[in-house]
Amino acid sequence: MSQIFFASLCVGVGCVSGFLGGLLGIGGGIVIVPALIILFDWSGLLPLAHSTAAAVATSLACIVFTSLSAAAAQVRARQVEWRIVRRWAVPVVLGAALAGYLAPLLPAAAFRCFIGLFLGSVSIVMLTHWTPSPQRSFPSSAPAGGIGFAAGLVSGVAGIGGGNLMVPTMVYFNTPMHRAIATSSSLGVPLAAAGALGYVLFAPAIPSAPDFMLGYLHLPSGLAVTAGAMAAAPLGVWASHRVNALALRRLFGALLIAAAARMLQSAWSAL
Repeated sequence: MSQIFFASLCVGVGCVSGFLGGLLGIGGGIVIVPALIILFDWSGLLPLAHSTAAAVATSLACIVFTSLSAAAAQVRARQVEWRIVRRWAVPVVLGAALAGYLAPLLPAAAFRCFIGLFLGSVSIVMLTHWTPSPQRSFPSSAPAGGIGFAAGLVSGVAGIGGGNLMVPTMVYFNTPMHRAIATSSSLGVPLAAAGALGYVLFAPAIPSAPDFMLGYLHLPSGLAVTAGAMAAAPLGVWASHRVNALALRRLFGALLIAAAARMLQSAWSAL
């Protein structure tokens, strides 16, 4: 596969993730990770044992840049629940950084199986509606720290900014949806940065690694995905006011099921 063709496909992945992010308010990682795994495998760019970690690391690095403007806007709008940020910031970052050490230790099949099951879980959330019990309130510091650490760890392993975990968790504890999204945006940037750094610092030497690898981070695909996502995100925001978002949410949930099945199939093949 030529480098120009590969870069073009990565830009396309970024456009899809950016458009869906602007349209549905979802994190780009649930699009970027499975797409990059498929591209890395298809191109033979990386050994099978390292392609999943490279896709996750690259996704997290992209999320840092694509989420900055949204996070800044939410802070300016004063929608962020700083009480939750104070309880979650450190454990979320620690969990995400630890993922960069632990996830590559998993066998390739187990790593891909985890991502497939995670995507399947997100698809269920996208396809259903759920309302929390009004009696619940956000937990105290110690339980909240444990929840934040778990969210950071899972997000770091899955290569996402954390919104797919943190937003439902905050809504579960009766945080209003718009404030949960704003708070998740503000936490997503340090989470993704810590996760990407972990995959850079803890990466071993990768045999036959392509040029411009920084640990597990593949810089060319990361730059291409980021460019596509930042270009397409405003179009997604524009479309969100003009299309039936519920129908598209359900369509995306169905596509996630297909992506989850593809990841589980590739995990089976890696056995």
